[in-house]
Amino acid sequence: MDIQNVFQYIDEKDSIQFLQSLIQVNTINPPGMEKTLADKVRQRLENTCLLIQSDLVEKNRENLIVSYINEELLSIQQKTLIYSGHFDTVPIGNVEWTYPPFEGRRVGNRIYGRGSTDMKSGVAAMIIAMDCIQKAGIKLNGTLQFIGTVGEEVDCIGAKTVVSRGQIDQATAIVISEPTSNQPVIAHKGVLWLKVSTFGKTAHGSMPSQGVNAILAMNTFINELNSYVIRYDEHSILGGSSLNIGTIKGGVGTNVVPDECTITIDIRTVPGQSHSGITEDIKNILQKVSMVMNVSFDIEVINNMGCVHTPSNDPFINLALGTAQSLNGQEELTLGGVNYYTDGSVYKVQLPDVPILIYGPGEPKLAHQPDEWVNISKYLESIKFYIALAIQYLG
Repeated sequence: MDIQNVFQYIDEKDSIQFLQSLIQVNTINPPGMEKTLADKVRQRLENTCLLIQSDLVEKNRENLIVSYINEELLSIQQKTLIYSGHFDTVPIGNVEWTYPPFEGRRVGNRIYGRGSTDMKSGVAAMIIAMDCIQKAGIKLNGTLQFIGTVGEEVDCIGAKTVVSRGQIDQATAIVISEPTSNQPVIAHKGVLWLKVSTFGKTAHGSMPSQGVNAILAMNTFINELNSYVIRYDEHSILGGSSLNIGTIKGGVGTNVVPDECTITIDIRTVPGQSHSGITEDIKNILQKVSMVMNVSFDIEVINNMGCVHTPSNDPFINLALGTAQSLNGQEELTLGGVNYYTDGSVYKVQLPDVPILIYGPGEPKLAHQPDEWVNISKYLESIKFYIALAIQYLG
């Protein structure tokens, strides 16, 4: 069957309503509560020939694996294409939204709501693509799987569970539908989050000489940190690394010398950088400050996700690029990179040689923003892309 004929199984009205139904499920993380969304996906597919497997990660938190298998090929080695997306979202924030964040309201060519861009539109598009392929009766020369995960926005616990249980070991190619505005992305930065604390000695605020001010010690450390250069050449796609101090907390009262101060640091890295090396550098800076300021310190790694980069000449990436170009009617599409991290960081550790493509209909700059929305045309286009790529890759 021609791929264009499979596109005829895309019901625009139904596709929009399905996405709206996913947005209407509150999966803010924490606490996540992604099981309700997994149930909704399962209900949509329960009368299809797709194999559906639920996998409990924590109470009310459930990964979902959907498989389209050619049983005639089960006895031989075959290609397996993984479509991956996460079910959780970030909180709605304190800024008032123009439209209710869990309504999924359509306004013109947009659907608004938390998760519309990041990344329930990508999840919905992948599910609908699989549904259309099986409705068309396409026999693939391999296995197509969707893996929906919990917890990506906080600790990637869902992806870590998938890896620990060997549920992705069979993958020969992976597509993650994070927001890229339907642009093919082959690289993203790594992330290293550090929690740093300085410990001094408390005293009465009128007698600061009797104490050791942990906030002043932290201030000295921050000044040293600002002059610290993460030594590495810029990456050809991702550019340079970055460092941001995100939070600071210290002291108990105006009239008390603070004996503790804590900051968190967000470092985004590029391929070739060593997270352990950066951590050691910062520890050395702390050691220097502690000797001068007479304080002790603690450093804790609270998030550690590596970079992802698939070479641009990888055959799967070339196939995906050609697919995107033909569908978008564009002769030239560039292979880009993004600053955010994905579940791909977890998958890459287990499957270092498996190509990973990031491609989704959401708008990257709208992720985690109030009044988040997704363009309906791009959403529908992404369904076609996932259909075409699966059929072309799996034969």
